[in-house]
Amino acid sequence: MQTVLKGATREATIDTEGQAVIVGERINPTGRKKLAAALQAGDMALVLESAAAQVAAGAEVLDINVGVPGLDDVAVLPRVVTVVAEAMGVPICIDTPNPAALAAALKVVPGKPLVNSVNGEEASLRSVLPLVKDRGAAVIGLTMDDNGIPMDAESRVKVAGKILERAAKLGIPAADVIIDPLVLTVGADSRAGVVTLATIERVRKEFGVSLNLGASNVSFGLPDRHTINQAFLALAVGRGANCLITDPGKLAGIIRATDLLLGRDEYAARYIAYFRALPKVTV
Repeated sequence: MQTVLKGATREATIDTEGQAVIVGERINPTGRKKLAAALQAGDMALVLESAAAQVAAGAEVLDINVGVPGLDDVAVLPRVVTVVAEAMGVPICIDTPNPAALAAALKVVPGKPLVNSVNGEEASLRSVLPLVKDRGAAVIGLTMDDNGIPMDAESRVKVAGKILERAAKLGIPAADVIIDPLVLTVGADSRAGVVTLATIERVRKEFGVSLNLGASNVSFGLPDRHTINQAFLALAVGRGANCLITDPGKLAGIIRATDLLLGRDEYAARYIAYFRALPKVTV
């Protein structure tokens, strides 16, 4: 099953039988004071710098989030989306919990974007899915509902089924719904990673759709988070995750290596190209 996202000049294909697609996560002011300040000031220089660095590091899609307290996201999100889309050409992932901001951004984004996200809550399904349908976008479906995030794989799979069913009723094809199995920190629950991995396997087996994953939560509160994130991404890609919202500057290497070891990179062409493209270090 394939989901083809389109940007101003470039495309990205999320393929259940193909290599993992990297969605760059760095245009997000959460925990980034300089970016938050730049967004509040209307300064796009730091945004474009982050966008360019992520694409150079291997991002094929760019996630854009402008969630700064007090910021008028209905006005700012469309502007940032437009500037980044025109400058980079890659498909855009619009990341906002505000349906009004989402609607505004969908009006200006070129091509076929990805929406981050809808979930199994009734309010979310009613407000987000019609916007996705009207725009012809693709959407990430989070496996949580009005009862919160289920603690077992079976319940998360049921939420995934609910999202897919509701999308289908509106005429949104399954190929345009990318399920996110969610991951909680293993520091608080040692089985959190296992539940997510089981959910990935079951969703892929039962519905055959693509799976999105943001891996950073798994290591929260623990030492050497980078190593944990690397290990979890490799495990998740091996189970079927094929759309990864992450920092390509830190984790593209492990993703490319995992695809190589899974037989998805003939003659290691993509892996070698990735390393050849890295900035040369002189001593």
